[in-house]
Amino acid sequence: MGFFSDIKEDVIGFVRDPTDEQKALFVAVVVMAVADRALWWVDFPFVVRTTAAVGVGFIGLFVASYLITGQFVPPDGDADEDEYVDEMDP
Repeated sequence: MGFFSDIKEDVIGFVRDPTDEQKALFVAVVVMAVADRALWWVDFPFVVRTTAAVGVGFIGLFVASYLITGQFVPPDGDADEDEYVDEMDP
């Protein structure tokens, strides 16, 4: 029951008060779907069309992230070092 209740809470939270990350991901999914349908009418193989749609989705993700937060993620080079900590850097 815990798994489904967590999913239910996540969906309710997304609908009522989405975070900035959820907004950007939603925009990316919509952009991918639109790009895939737009490329459907062009005579491209399935793999090429899908790969292009994912690429357009990534571009949409970065544009939406920039428009929502005002900065690219991770932050630009002029960001404070104390503010951003790279977890993968030892």
